[in-house]
Amino acid sequence: MRVLSGIQPTGNLHLGNYLGAIRNWVKMQDEMDADSQCFFFLADMHSITVHEERTQRLKNVREMAAALIAAGIDPDRSVLFNQARVPAHAELAWLLNGTARIGWLNRMTQFKDKAGKNREGASVGLFVYPVLQAADVLLYQATHVPVGEDQKQHLELTRDIAVKFNTDFGVDLFTLPDPIIPKETARIMSLRDGTSKMSKSDPSDMSRINLTDDDDTIASKVRKAKTDPDPLPETMADLVGRPEASNLVGIFSALTGESGDSVCARFAGQGFGAFKPALANVLVESLRPIRQRFEALKNDNTALDAILLKGAEKASAAARPTLLGAYEALGLMR
Repeated sequence: MRVLSGIQPTGNLHLGNYLGAIRNWVKMQDEMDADSQCFFFLADMHSITVHEERTQRLKNVREMAAALIAAGIDPDRSVLFNQARVPAHAELAWLLNGTARIGWLNRMTQFKDKAGKNREGASVGLFVYPVLQAADVLLYQATHVPVGEDQKQHLELTRDIAVKFNTDFGVDLFTLPDPIIPKETARIMSLRDGTSKMSKSDPSDMSRINLTDDDDTIASKVRKAKTDPDPLPETMADLVGRPEASNLVGIFSALTGESGDSVCARFAGQGFGAFKPALANVLVESLRPIRQRFEALKNDNTALDAILLKGAEKASAAARPTLLGAYEALGLMR
């Protein structure tokens, strides 16, 4: 089993990233046997589809590496690297552009969402980045890829590209990856709007809990989180139609491992004046160790670069046979 996943280095992680993805990465890492391996990368090449200053991109990559390590990714047990240090990603993406079809890319809903009405003004990279995503996965013969609902379409495209390449050139080069969709992945919503996902792009910092927030900031954000005037019911089923209340109970449940029904039963009949302080305490105690590890790491550029370079060397060695196989299949002399 070989698991691969990447994350864009677009600033600090927030609670939604941690509970929705990173915590599951750590769990997979910890459950791997001796014959299995996890590859986790910072998708800095994907990040160039949006303009960003050089110094900010460098800072974001290092800080994201520090955040992942602080959250539990162990560079000695998993391969942690930044994409740009492994040129095979860009090389294979170009080779796969000959196999991918414009019609396939036109169906990608994320491009439509991100380009919006400015489709003609969007970068070519934003249109073709699903091909780079396919290269990211196929390079390492990944058998499994953790995906959210918004990425399932891109993994299906990856499989389509792999099948067409293998068929067109009569090879069995690329492994067809299967999605990992954890049954109990937490879907964390905005603290200001329970119908929208918690996001880095939300202009209001009060909408999210950042993993870098201090104890007082976390408590303040929970205290000011949007709720409703009704008390908590006996079960989660009774929270239907109350998105903000359901979100806060869901966060409590995800952090403690307690079922949503159990949380509701414990606080049934009580208002948010009683529930919010308990939630804030759980958040503070859960996130404080991560924040402390992050603060100790984030400014040690030498150590972070050494970790990413070591990971890139491992990744490059793993990717090389697949890249050479693609060149050979295409009749391109190296």
